[in-house]
Amino acid sequence: MIDLFAGCGGMTSGFTSAGGYRPVMAVEWDLHAAATYAANFGEDHTFWSDIAAIPDSRVPEVDVVVGGPPCQGFSNLGSRDVDDPRNSLWREYLRFVRKARPKVFVIENVDRFLTSTEFALLRAETEGYELSAGLLLAADFGVPQRRRRAIVIGSRVGPVPLPTPTHPRGRWHTVRDVLTGLPEVPATTALPKSVVEFFGTRLPGRHKSQDLHIGRNPTPLSVERYRHVPPGGGRFDLPDALLPRCWREKKTGTTDVMGRMRWDEPSLTIRTEFYKPEKGQYLHPQWEPGVDGHRVDRPITHLEAARLQSFPDDFEWCGTKIEVARQIGNAVPPSLARAIAQHLKPYLTGAEPSAPTCPLCP
Repeated sequence: MIDLFAGCGGMTSGFTSAGGYRPVMAVEWDLHAAATYAANFGEDHTFWSDIAAIPDSRVPEVDVVVGGPPCQGFSNLGSRDVDDPRNSLWREYLRFVRKARPKVFVIENVDRFLTSTEFALLRAETEGYELSAGLLLAADFGVPQRRRRAIVIGSRVGPVPLPTPTHPRGRWHTVRDVLTGLPEVPATTALPKSVVEFFGTRLPGRHKSQDLHIGRNPTPLSVERYRHVPPGGGRFDLPDALLPRCWREKKTGTTDVMGRMRWDEPSLTIRTEFYKPEKGQYLHPQWEPGVDGHRVDRPITHLEAARLQSFPDDFEWCGTKIEVARQIGNAVPPSLARAIAQHLKPYLTGAEPSAPTCPLCP
């Protein structure tokens, strides 16, 4: 397999854990994400590079190409400007598909990708491949998170539908499943001062999972705000005296800001700034009513976010706190990738389909 726009390796993590898949090339332009990928899957096949700088001659033939071209340039259907420079990244993905000649390719992206000009053009430029496309909810595939993503499967071995849920509602994994047992009070606010070398460059790493259970130093005002937010609540639960002026003057808008998770539900989408409660529903779920109610008034840690993304605890990370957080939030949840990988196997091998396995299930 080839993993393009590989990030820290969420897609590769899921595919390799499904068994039978071997990464032979990964391309990622961000140094710290590429180093994290290399730390977990090997530097020998990892290209820290602009994808456009890799010549056709370096692209091997493979069975599967996966990846998610960055979404910043995606627009709603309208102008259909084929010369828009923002189209170049998904065109680079197709260049690799043409050279690698995979049996199957998989694109993962934001939900609006399916209504973008780029997707319409992609349909027109994937001659020889049958496409299946739709939205998948990560919670339906063993991820304790309500993350909705666009998935496109292209096949030249016959039609391959999107996978059906392995964990439909009622069998969803929850915040409790992955956060239980972790210390409520992190022992530190800093990553270890360790250094590793990848691609001839020294950078922070390799950080183990336990290294990622790091707290913050919120102000007393912030802690007082957290204290008022119950599970499932948000900024509208704050008394007026604790509201910043921008929230006090805007009575409508995003409801999950300054939100608290619920123990027995999946989290909402884990984004790149999950350590900032003002950015979403990122407060720890422990909250009991009453003056003496037991509460954990802090945002989730990097380790808790990684678990909510379904990363295994033996995964290793490179970069600063901010860079590791960006990698976690941008990643394809490995359990979602694993489900896709297991779904593809019979189409790639001609074997009989088998029931997917789940690393979180008993």
